[in-house]
Amino acid sequence: MSDRARRARFEAAYRELYEPICGYTLRRVRDPEDAAEAIAETFVTLWRRFDRCPQGEQLRPWLYGVARRVIANQRRGERRRSALGERLVANFDPAAFEGAVAPGDTSPVAQAFATLSESDRELLTLEAWEGLTRDEIAVALGTSRATVRLRLHRARNRLRDALAPTQLRFSGGAEHEWT
Repeated sequence: MSDRARRARFEAAYRELYEPICGYTLRRVRDPEDAAEAIAETFVTLWRRFDRCPQGEQLRPWLYGVARRVIANQRRGERRRSALGERLVANFDPAAFEGAVAPGDTSPVAQAFATLSESDRELLTLEAWEGLTRDEIAVALGTSRATVRLRLHRARNRLRDALAPTQLRFSGGAEHEWT
């Protein structure tokens, strides 16, 4: 079968079955975004298996079965994510995050940090709080080490400039300007 004929057959099946599959899915999934994802995955499966799936009158019940399995997989994934979230909350140790800028922190560093762009904040936190090297940051951001080096330099300068009007007190008690 030619690609054009296959596509035309798929489009006809999609037009015929889209509304019933939407209704089926929306009656079983509470969140409209999850329903849209399940519907999309159902039709992606139909496209991938179109040459091997039943045709004619058997296609509709087969596609309902696909939708049912997609929804079941979504629910299993959600249960796993919820269980993981519960374990993370149960094992959460706030002391492990000492030094992080907390919401509502009004220190000069927190205020200066908040003025930076999202990109600058991400770079600085990956380095300072997550302890990643430049090479690791480059991997995490999908860029080169040279780009990370340059962007970190600029982000530090912007943080320094944002802190310039203030002086910081260090644990030694002496006042120092940020350099």
